[in-house]
Amino acid sequence: MWKSVVQWGSILAGALIYSIGLNAFLVANHLAEGGLVGVSVVLLYKFGWPLWLTFLLLNLPLLIPGWRVFGHEFIIKTAVGVGAVSLFTGVTSHFQVPTNDPLLAALYAGVVTGIGLGVIFRTGATTGGVDIVARLIRHYRGIDMGKTLFAIDVVVLGLVAVVVGHQTAMVSLVALFVSSRVIDFVIEGVRSGRAVTIISDHSATIADAIHTHLERGTTLLEAKGGYTGTTRQVVYCVVPREEVIRLERIVADTDPYAFVVINNVHEVLGEGFTFDSPPEPPARASRS
Repeated sequence: MWKSVVQWGSILAGALIYSIGLNAFLVANHLAEGGLVGVSVVLLYKFGWPLWLTFLLLNLPLLIPGWRVFGHEFIIKTAVGVGAVSLFTGVTSHFQVPTNDPLLAALYAGVVTGIGLGVIFRTGATTGGVDIVARLIRHYRGIDMGKTLFAIDVVVLGLVAVVVGHQTAMVSLVALFVSSRVIDFVIEGVRSGRAVTIISDHSATIADAIHTHLERGTTLLEAKGGYTGTTRQVVYCVVPREEVIRLERIVADTDPYAFVVINNVHEVLGEGFTFDSPPEPPARASRS
């Protein structure tokens, strides 16, 4: 029950944050968005139609085919997301932070809306709109969602350029880019790290040094050289970003000729990252 409360609460909180960013920075500074929100914003600028109502009406026809294809769980979460965004967009419509610098407004809009959408997406929900369209196209046509979403955003920004102005479209593109980066950061979390692969003739010694000096676990993998045919052990470990330099020094001091590959890891779960080592169980008293 607690997990459900956190999940639904996160959807509502994300929708509130997104709506504040939408009204306070985008609409207040006459900027635009992508997707159906962007269409709703254009209709607001052109005809004065309420943003919250237009967004809700544009999404309602998409929920029915989405229900049939993706099932009730996804659509219920999405319907709650759409309803919450519509509600909070109407409630926060008076939140206005106008500025004379449209680029500054775009940056703030991207950060705030990105945080809101990221919180929503982490629950498995969406704000509907083009996300449902992209999922349906992928389901029936096999076209990648990213390509579909990008194409729709290009069309919407083209509409913004024609109706509102090309400068608005250009600055709005900055907000879209910042928002997408912030969404990735929120979804992937702050528990990022580096995965390190070390190929050396002294793998066991390097692994012991990592255990001793960094207190990090390692995995020894059996590998065979494709060219030389030599069999050796490969050290694999994951460390936080701030420990990469220390690890490089350990490897260099042990084997200056070691082959080291370092990859970005977006999220690390497990001992040493999301929880500490479990305490050792107390020793049982021996019976006399």
